[in-house]
Amino acid sequence: MTLRDYLDLVRAPAVLSVVGDTLAGAAAGGRLGSARTVRAGDVRAWRLALLPLSSACLYAGGMALNDYADRELDAVERPERPLPSGRVSPAQALGVATGLTAAGLTLAATGGGRRSFVLALPLAASVWTYDLVAKNHASGPVVMAACRGLDVLMGAGAGRVRAALPAAAALTVHTAGVTVLSRGEVHGTTPPVAAAVAAGTVGVAGAVAVGALRSLRSGPTADLASAAALAPAGGSARPTAEPALGRSGAGRRARAVVPALAALASAGVYAASCLPQQVQAVGAPDAANAFAATKAGIRSMVPLQAALAARGGSLGSVAVLAAVEVVGRALRARSRRSTSPNPGLSES
Repeated sequence: MTLRDYLDLVRAPAVLSVVGDTLAGAAAGGRLGSARTVRAGDVRAWRLALLPLSSACLYAGGMALNDYADRELDAVERPERPLPSGRVSPAQALGVATGLTAAGLTLAATGGGRRSFVLALPLAASVWTYDLVAKNHASGPVVMAACRGLDVLMGAGAGRVRAALPAAAALTVHTAGVTVLSRGEVHGTTPPVAAAVAAGTVGVAGAVAVGALRSLRSGPTADLASAAALAPAGGSARPTAEPALGRSGAGRRARAVVPALAALASAGVYAASCLPQQVQAVGAPDAANAFAATKAGIRSMVPLQAALAARGGSLGSVAVLAAVEVVGRALRARSRRSTSPNPGLSES
């Protein structure tokens, strides 16, 4: 295997779409941002930086396993992929999938501690179940969507799942839509399916926007309310020290308004990134439009993650995801200049 073969096998550009899942979950669960609380048995915030790497390993391993499981079908429908083209052997693909899964679980335990590891285990099991069992059944989109939801919850960690459920639900709904559309990449989809996916996008963007508007109305009390909601009944959680900006009323107001505005802007970018292609697939549900809508849906996950992270009060995560978006655009532009369009962006 050359480096190019390896990158094609794991869908390297698409891996960028998953690194924000745990950031959104950690922000929603109070592990990041102004409402962060410290609990017995939890890890320091800097260690959480390993969780996006864990997600990337589990995702890339799933892509390698996907090609291993689909090698006979791809020989007919996608002969340019690494296995049917002979660039990668089935044993190599399975070895990469196994190694990356093990690395992802190790990073989850190291970065998020026991609270994240207990969610990484069902996440890894769901990835392998999808690729080896569920992909070609009606349950396929449900299992794939569950993978994304569990990835978000891994960022929040056990004990904070309830607070992160809205963020996990948003990415779960979006992923289900992308997966359903991806089934039409070869033979096309149908107008009702494309319309349902577009409606899901509108619903997700609307839910994030409503939450951001509520934050604007709640003002400087939002952070205190969030911290109180995250604290357990026994009171073992304590808020971290607030920055100096939080000592003034104007500072507290800014800490409530700025993340809400960032969430609104990111939600708008999310909808603009994928909704037009989904609407186009409603009018012309052929394979080309289904493929374009699938790619757009994968790429729009980054602004959706940014919106959810901002909603959780973590502007640092928003900045990281903005950088991820820039890198992703640069990689895609380079790929278009150097080769024909890469067929390996899909999760199918």
